[in-house]
Amino acid sequence: MKNKRIWSGITIILFCFIGLISGINGDQSIQNKYSTYYYQKKSLFEQLPNTENEIIFLGDSITEGCNWSELLQDPCIKNRGISGDVTDGVLDRLEEVTESKPQRIFLMIGINDLARGRSVDYVLNNIKKIYKAVKDKSPGTELLIQSVLPVNPDFTLFPDHVNKSREIIEINNNLKKICAHYSLNYVDIYSQLADAKQKLSPEYTNDGLHLTGAGYIIWGNILKDYLR
Repeated sequence: MKNKRIWSGITIILFCFIGLISGINGDQSIQNKYSTYYYQKKSLFEQLPNTENEIIFLGDSITEGCNWSELLQDPCIKNRGISGDVTDGVLDRLEEVTESKPQRIFLMIGINDLARGRSVDYVLNNIKKIYKAVKDKSPGTELLIQSVLPVNPDFTLFPDHVNKSREIIEINNNLKKICAHYSLNYVDIYSQLADAKQKLSPEYTNDGLHLTGAGYIIWGNILKDYLR
């Protein structure tokens, strides 16, 4: 009987140990879902103070790469772009964005999903989820969906991104339909930055994916009509 009690105790300890290890591994897998940089930026955004009438620019490195508040001369603008971010990443940090009940959110996301092998439908479905989450958590917020930008395969620095022209056009065509269905503003940046061959114009990029200052000026001029 004594031996049975000993083995029973050992068994309980083993199960607890296995559970602890599983929990640790589970936490690690959650933390490893995105890049280290993603979690650094996310943690910073969560510490920054909320203010009234925020205008959020939400997206990946293309959004992060501009000082929107300075470009558009609006102190209400906050940049919530994270380099490398994807639609899942936006969904997983959306609570920080909606917590302040911003007046507007300008969303551009999807190119990194495509580069990682996600389908057009995957991107579109997640953008619908983002819309529904914003509407649920901050119904007074105006969500503006911006087109995914063109890319230019003549540049070779980002080969998995710049070969997605067909998918980008398909996403944008469907984003127009989504915006019409939900009565959202669709902001067409794509057509203003694409050349006659539907490539990101070399006037506005030096790597085929990201924008130079001239490209951001074009983008900013388009957005002024939506900030009045």
